[in-house]
Amino acid sequence: MKNATARKALPAGVAKVPKRLHYPLDMILLCVRWYVAYSLSLRDLEQMMAERGLAVDHSSVHRWVVKLLPLFEKAFRRHKRPVGKSWRMDET
Repeated sequence: MKNATARKALPAGVAKVPKRLHYPLDMILLCVRWYVAYSLSLRDLEQMMAERGLAVDHSSVHRWVVKLLPLFEKAFRRHKRPVGKSWRMDET
């Protein structure tokens, strides 16, 4: 039941991706988030997941990043607030 509610909260394109993947969705999203948010290499993520008991190859993490980042960007762009046209800068 938890997995079904997590898929409903995701954007439509992202919710369809896990049907073809062999790993849990939360682990995939965690790897992609850590790769984007922190300066971790793919091999670092592979080692971190191995410490947590999950054998993941670095090439799998790279495929997830390539597949999911455009979907996340599209979904988050809708919620991004527009920047105003007027910019003010002081003399400093």
